[in-house]
Amino acid sequence: MIFDFYINASIHVGLAVYSFLRITEIYLEISYNQNLNYFIFFATITGYNFVKFAGVAKLHHRSLTNDLKIIQIFSLLCFIAMCYFAFLLSIKTLLFSIPFHILTLLYAIPFLSGFHKNLREISYLKIIVVALVWAGFTVLLPIVDAEKEFSLSVFLLLLQRFAITIALILPFDIRDVKYDAISLQTIPKKIGVEKTKRLGLILIVFALVLEYLVATQVQVKTPFMIFFFLVLIFLMRAKIEQSKYYCSFWVESLPIFWWLLLLGFDNYYG
Repeated sequence: MIFDFYINASIHVGLAVYSFLRITEIYLEISYNQNLNYFIFFATITGYNFVKFAGVAKLHHRSLTNDLKIIQIFSLLCFIAMCYFAFLLSIKTLLFSIPFHILTLLYAIPFLSGFHKNLREISYLKIIVVALVWAGFTVLLPIVDAEKEFSLSVFLLLLQRFAITIALILPFDIRDVKYDAISLQTIPKKIGVEKTKRLGLILIVFALVLEYLVATQVQVKTPFMIFFFLVLIFLMRAKIEQSKYYCSFWVESLPIFWWLLLLGFDNYYG
């Protein structure tokens, strides 16, 4: 039950985003900023739970299960924590984060076609929006906060993070083929599962090429190669009928594992 709460309350995805943020700090040699890191961690949990449960809570407010009520209370606490750490950040950082917060809201709130459709329901746009928000929060925001210049290395890392995030989302889209509405034309529905896997392969190989343009240190390259092969394995083994935690735990664990590998190799070579 505790493990299910950990997954359903988006704590695991929060740690995945947090890990991407820490990876950016290592790659671009940015000093650790506790306030920014915690702000993004709690913002991720708040945003994901809002997207997942806002519609459900609105429709079934009186008959909410106890588990969902607990997640709502937890989400409120995370929102309060997010606001606290936001208060400790610079105005410039907060202003830069606004477009990504708006994208998250529009992902869940209907505002198109007479207020009946949101960004999530537009073909192909769903995956691009999620990847853009993840890349923005975990690459651009720490750059702005640290007042570092937007260099070629930053651009390549941003492009790599965008490609990796899409590759990691594809197993979820494959899983959700049987759940998504007919009108929701996700990539697997449009081109099929096998072609979706090939697309993921192209994206992760593209990320590998970018890795050799961005990184120069062996203690960074080796963890990425391990991460690269793990993503390939999980992508190629993804299927419509998969185990309960295949995506929600194992696939989302990959950024966390990559960060831990980086820490291990950094300590070894350091």
